[in-house]
Amino acid sequence: MIITSSELMSMAFIFFARIVDVSLGTIRIILVSRGNRLLAPIIGFLEVFIWITVISAAIRSLHTFLGYVVYAAGFAMGNYVGMLLETKIGIGYQNLRIITSKVVSALPLVLREEGYGVTTVEGQGMNGPVNIIYTVVPKKKTQKVIEIVKMFEPRAFITIDDVRSHHAGFIEQKSIFRSISSFFQKK
Repeated sequence: MIITSSELMSMAFIFFARIVDVSLGTIRIILVSRGNRLLAPIIGFLEVFIWITVISAAIRSLHTFLGYVVYAAGFAMGNYVGMLLETKIGIGYQNLRIITSKVVSALPLVLREEGYGVTTVEGQGMNGPVNIIYTVVPKKKTQKVIEIVKMFEPRAFITIDDVRSHHAGFIEQKSIFRSISSFFQKK
């Protein structure tokens, strides 16, 4: 089985285009699950446009088992790249529940000092009284909060959930309308 240079170029195009379209699909799904009605359809359009281009190229040029493997490998790599991109972009917010078994004094103060909204609740755990600290942070800042918690409460139990939406509270939402109105208010 001899592969020509044009077949090789076609396979390379299909592989890399699949990475792009599947990565976009991963980001789109995350945006849809978080209720982003503006960006998700735009990304969906790009994703399908690339997919149609790729599938037509695949139908025209992939006549070997290797071609099918390249198509599938592009899909698999696209999933991986999409997940990496999502962690780097850090779309949305996360809810952190921090459960400590000792009296919490400094941790909520430090988190507030760093600009995070914090709610504390007393509770009862398996081994006695606990304090539960709730905070909702931008996904990009989750790791920083975890590092602060580990510094002050190294044995704290932390759970993290994605926040689909939120209303009011301490989190400042940045919208295009607020940006425009604040621009005109400054003049």
